[in-house]
Amino acid sequence: MDSDEREITAYLKSWGRQYVAAREIARRSGGKRRFKDEPQWAYPVLSRMLEKGMVETDGLGHYRNVQSAADGKKKKRWVSPHLRRILERSGKDFGEALDIPDDSEGS
Repeated sequence: MDSDEREITAYLKSWGRQYVAAREIARRSGGKRRFKDEPQWAYPVLSRMLEKGMVETDGLGHYRNVQSAADGKKKKRWVSPHLRRILERSGKDFGEALDIPDDSEGS
């Protein structure tokens, strides 16, 4: 993996499972000066990464990391330790009742 691929991967990791436009990737991951000098520098790098299977596209020129997409398991956390103790003391299982779907998956 070369330095351009590392920059793009690091930027896409910050977006998680959301798709990001290629122009936005070129603007934000390479820096202001690089985008000013060569606005389309990321397009060949993204196509190379797509061929390698490092990113995936939605077909509209938006990309996201494959690792982020495959990492569908979210780590569950309690809102507060007090609520956790109260719910655990009740003796009931609220695991499925409190599972809130991710908004980004549906749209």
